[in-house]
Amino acid sequence: MAIRSYCPHPQRNRPLLDNPNTTLITPTAAMAADTHGGRAKCLQRLIRMGLPVPTTVALNFAAVSAIARGEMPDLKGILAEFEPGTLLCVRPSSEDPDWGGPGAILNVGMNDERRTALARTLGKTAAETLYIRFVRAYATHVARLDPDEFDDASDMNGDRAKALDRILQAYEDEAEEPFPQDPAKQLGAVLRSMARAWEGTTARLLRQAKGAPADAGLGLVVQEMIPGVGQGECGSGVLQLVDPVLGLPQVTGRYLSQSQGRDALAPGRGAIYLARDNRGSSLEEVAPEAFAQIKDYAGQMRVRLREEMQVEFVVASGQVHILDGVRVQASPRARLRIAVRLAEDGIIEKNDAVLRVEPKALNELLHRQVDPRAPRDLFGRGIAASPGAATGRIVFEANDALAAKARGEACVLVVRETSPEDVRGMHAAAAVLTEKGGMTSHAAVIGRGLGLPCVVGASELHFHMAKHRLVAPNGRILKAGDIITVDGSTGEVLAGEPAMLEASLDDSFQTLMSWADAARDIGVRANADTPADAQTARNFAAEGIGLCRTEHMFFDPGRLIVMREMIFAETPGDRATVLERLLPMQRDDFVQLFRIMEGQPVCIRLFDPPLHEFLPATRAGQRDLAEALDIPLSDVIRRVEQMTEYNPMLGLRGVRLGVTVPEIYDMQARAIFEATLEASRAGEPVVPEVMIPLVSAKREVELVKARIDAVAAAVKAEKGKDFDYRLGVMVETPRAALRAADIAPHTSFLSFGTNDLTQMTYGLSRDDAGRFMSTYVQRGVFPEDPFHVLDHDGVGELLRIGAERGRQGNPNISLSICGEHGGDPDSIAFCRSAGFTYVSCSPFRVPVARLAAAQLAIRSPGKA
Repeated sequence: MAIRSYCPHPQRNRPLLDNPNTTLITPTAAMAADTHGGRAKCLQRLIRMGLPVPTTVALNFAAVSAIARGEMPDLKGILAEFEPGTLLCVRPSSEDPDWGGPGAILNVGMNDERRTALARTLGKTAAETLYIRFVRAYATHVARLDPDEFDDASDMNGDRAKALDRILQAYEDEAEEPFPQDPAKQLGAVLRSMARAWEGTTARLLRQAKGAPADAGLGLVVQEMIPGVGQGECGSGVLQLVDPVLGLPQVTGRYLSQSQGRDALAPGRGAIYLARDNRGSSLEEVAPEAFAQIKDYAGQMRVRLREEMQVEFVVASGQVHILDGVRVQASPRARLRIAVRLAEDGIIEKNDAVLRVEPKALNELLHRQVDPRAPRDLFGRGIAASPGAATGRIVFEANDALAAKARGEACVLVVRETSPEDVRGMHAAAAVLTEKGGMTSHAAVIGRGLGLPCVVGASELHFHMAKHRLVAPNGRILKAGDIITVDGSTGEVLAGEPAMLEASLDDSFQTLMSWADAARDIGVRANADTPADAQTARNFAAEGIGLCRTEHMFFDPGRLIVMREMIFAETPGDRATVLERLLPMQRDDFVQLFRIMEGQPVCIRLFDPPLHEFLPATRAGQRDLAEALDIPLSDVIRRVEQMTEYNPMLGLRGVRLGVTVPEIYDMQARAIFEATLEASRAGEPVVPEVMIPLVSAKREVELVKARIDAVAAAVKAEKGKDFDYRLGVMVETPRAALRAADIAPHTSFLSFGTNDLTQMTYGLSRDDAGRFMSTYVQRGVFPEDPFHVLDHDGVGELLRIGAERGRQGNPNISLSICGEHGGDPDSIAFCRSAGFTYVSCSPFRVPVARLAAAQLAIRSPGKA
């Protein structure tokens, strides 16, 4: 087969045989990605650039769909577009290359006659190698014969002719007919096989998992084969100008002499480097002119196609041919660096760079990750509840985690489910694994707030807590002290310690986020409970704290015992006396928060959980408490039993505690206001936001507001200084949303706590729903987990009603959400359309929310 120029006929622009579904790709041919697929459209762009692309014919989606139904195109007409005897390659061309498609079939048209002709031009061995390769591919992927019969067709001790005879005989034996010699018959069978493979159930499910619509179409391209084997320097490879994992400029790829397609990427084939490398030989040394030409083509494609491209090429007798160009398959951190560098080089606009980075992909930059190149020893799976990956020795109790941290050892806390008492252990652990829970369970919420990798709901694993063992579904056992890795980004639990990639908040990240902030039109705050959380929020450029859950401040051992004393106090006066000991501790916490946020708003939620959470649940813990308080064990047991509630999440908590045990809110209000004056001494005046949780009635707000106003007046009088504060309500009950018009006149803001609001609207336990939620989503009961993605139809309607009625009652009211939905891009879109002022989310989700909000503003300027 003669080597010639492979640019297609530039003067032709007519559909083949007047069939609009089958088109020779020329610079001006009518084609689009949504009709012919991304590969076909990219090849046309490469042809327009004048690159040496072999002659190519494109079959659009309609043509391929017809082939799957048995309606074949004019095969002789397609073959007529190529020189007689040309070998062909058939490749898939889906609308989005990431959707995949059937594998390419090379060397279509190879037969006995072509073997003889190619033996004269390429050499006998090369011709036989091409023939063997085509028969194997045709037999297994087109004729669907047993691949073992053809894998066993060896080289017969290096005799390629005998190997070819063996494989042709194997085909005839298995297919009960000789191998087809007619190129048109071969091409028709290949097209039919690929079209039907795309329509298969498995293929459809796989591409839908990648985001393709159920009715996604497939195009096919029939391209002239460049052998890549023969006399002189021949081979194939791929080249790109960027490292796919880190995103740094670097020539990467492989080249393999005497090869075709993507052989160079197969392991163990003896491929060489592209650029000079002290680890081995390179294409730059073997064929410097070809290397320079391919590198130049890649640079041209980067500019003209406005993307880092991977170039698939063939070298035939030293001449370069470009077979394809696809977007580089890059990691999220590489994708961000690529987008920023393209913008900085003036190839794309800044807003385009912002749009090119998937918000949720930022999690890989904010946390350590398992290196995608590292092998994974999978032990089990659960729900990916808090992103990032960490390795440590297994511990089964929070106290063991604290002990491990004291020894300087990384550990993974493994429990059935976490409780507030486990928070200290979570702080000490490198990661958390739980048997129960979902996306908004205690472990998940706290894990995201701490930036702690967390996998929850790993119910396929058996947690033997008494024996301190984890048992995998296959019976494999890990025990306390064994090393595991928790990948909270994928939900995988790995045995051992794979290689890691560190978090990367480099200049490219900061640059992209600055562009995002310039574009977005909705505020982003952070949920932060401690000074460490606040500093993280500050580092991620949160515009204040949208939710500070004060109860988390009481679980420190020194404070917990005082809290328990307060619970055991018999009279309001006794409670107030005990709370005076907590006052300076709480005040110091708030002073630190105010100073860290440097004048930005801080919204402090008053005490919310039921008091029984602060009491020990085990007999040993109750005995320790009796000793600490110097009271009989029977008194402790009796009080624990008195405070136990059948449904504590709907019991005496939130504003109900503020009304029935007002001394707690009095102490917290005083701590907030005294901290306000203290933090305002050296800088800008602090204006704290005080939020009342779990409100359902206007009268609750009136009662609590009156006491808070009285405390504020008392502090002003005692200190002789004035200050301002804003009072608001956390809307977590459906009734609060429905009665927002009554509540709003008494408040400055309404912050929707969508975690509890979703729980109450659905009647679902957010801690237990993980047991069946995946089944519900798979069966189409819910489109998504409503604790993960805001339910627009149900919970969203309550938000719209609450927002509309809240504005009716107070036109100047601020609106926000502070549940975990605040960091979800889809939920942010809803809040923006509803006219919310800001969203608040876990500190490590702040960059995600900032980027998602910016993309929404760029795509749809102006809030509804």
